[in-house]
Amino acid sequence: QCQLSGLWRNDQDSLMEISVLRDNGDFQGQYLTRVTLSEGCAQISPLRGAQQQLGEEGWPTFGFTVSWDNFSNATTTFVGQCFVDAGGKETLSTMWLLREAVGSLEEDWKATR
Repeated sequence: QCQLSGLWRNDQDSLMEISVLRDNGDFQGQYLTRVTLSEGCAQISPLRGAQQQLGEEGWPTFGFTVSWDNFSNATTTFVGQCFVDAGGKETLSTMWLLREAVGSLEEDWKATR
């Protein structure tokens, strides 16, 4: 079974650490993005999420939100599922939506990617 707690690295070399995974599925941690650099340094941002509670078998689904407060006026929400291959390697498969702040309702169309 997948364990979300721990250190994860994505294809863009960003890091996510889930440091607290509670019995009810809530978790928190931090995200170190390498995609958006601020003044040449990677920035750490807090994350909070929840994992679907499963029995002994199955691949849990989860969702979490990262607020890029330190360097951007944006928030990203990730949803995904954890898998384990035949060799025991854990993989998170995710999709994300990023929302940037815009100055007016007329600009709303360009705020989400």
